[in-house]
Amino acid sequence: MGKQITPKVTWVGKIDWELKSFHGDELSTHKGSSYNSYLIKDEKTALIDTSWIPYDKEFVANLKQEIDLNKIDYVIMQHNECDHSGALVELMREIPDVPIYCTAKGEAIIRGHYHKDWNFVNVKTGDTLDLGTTKLTFIEAPMLHWPDTMFTYMSEENILFSNDGFGQHYATESLFNDAVDSSEVYTEAMKYYCNILNPFSPMALKKIKEILAMNLPLDMICPSHGIIWKENPSQIVEKYLQWADSYQENQITVIYDTMWQSTRLMAQAIAKGIQDADNSVTVKIMNAVKDDKNDILTEIFKSKAFLIGSPTINNGYSFAIAGLLEMIKGLKFKKKKAAAFGSYGWSGDANKLITEKLQEAKIEIVNEGIRKLWVPDQSMLEECRQYGREFVKSL
Repeated sequence: MGKQITPKVTWVGKIDWELKSFHGDELSTHKGSSYNSYLIKDEKTALIDTSWIPYDKEFVANLKQEIDLNKIDYVIMQHNECDHSGALVELMREIPDVPIYCTAKGEAIIRGHYHKDWNFVNVKTGDTLDLGTTKLTFIEAPMLHWPDTMFTYMSEENILFSNDGFGQHYATESLFNDAVDSSEVYTEAMKYYCNILNPFSPMALKKIKEILAMNLPLDMICPSHGIIWKENPSQIVEKYLQWADSYQENQITVIYDTMWQSTRLMAQAIAKGIQDADNSVTVKIMNAVKDDKNDILTEIFKSKAFLIGSPTINNGYSFAIAGLLEMIKGLKFKKKKAAAFGSYGWSGDANKLITEKLQEAKIEIVNEGIRKLWVPDQSMLEECRQYGREFVKSL
């Protein structure tokens, strides 16, 4: 059933408590998610976004309890990845002639997904749609995080419908940010930003500044996933300004994979050395196999520097480290420093290859790293500890 947000706006989305991974298995969603859709009833009625395709029939059935579908005048599609547009086919089967407002690239994506010749109306930044006592203003936001993305601002109610911007994969029956654990929400918001929006940080920073320059009164931000920012909505805008600007905290993350525990011992010794040299820095040690990959990436996002360790396996590095390095490259981290470490037997190529992959990702390399033959003894571990001391001092 829908939930009233304002006298004119009703949330008609879907809360997905069971969702544990997203984008195939590219993104972990430990806290579930929601697919937020909004019904605006004024003199004219508009529906903003739909739901993910597994819930298409449920979405339309629930929507029918809120409104006679024939009274919907406009469908606004802000972004057309299938978690937002998945219920569109089921909906348009009922109201095939209702115009769909979207960007030109949005139309191309909808046609590419569903191969339907619906009544598309293309909009661009500054275009408006009059609903009666309120007006919708469209704001293109390409690559946040798809080329078709746009935001929609509702006058009088002072609501920014921000689609994937300012969202989180976070399931809760409490719609608003003032009714949930703020630390949980910010943890999920940062993870969402890091793993989805970080590659597009330059565009995000530019778009946020552009919207702020419009001086729009802002009482609420309604994203397409997670909670609605009702209490002090500008707080998440401020966070995005920080996150989009080469974000880092006073943290160093040590990431490793290990075969016979040797690289793990090295990781722990390096971490101790870092803390010896600077006890003000937060040090986190993460296992690339046992810890969630997206959580690891979020810790890298928070860090000013990180180290990656792997034993040499088949003249290379481990499978888990390989996947992580590929994701680091794709997320386009800025102003991060790093180095490699690891144990080896008859071949010690992992350090060099990890370093090369980090360079491809445009990560600043601190030094050539450290590697140790076979199982490190106490003297070798002391060398690793000293390496940690020198690593943090070099920053």
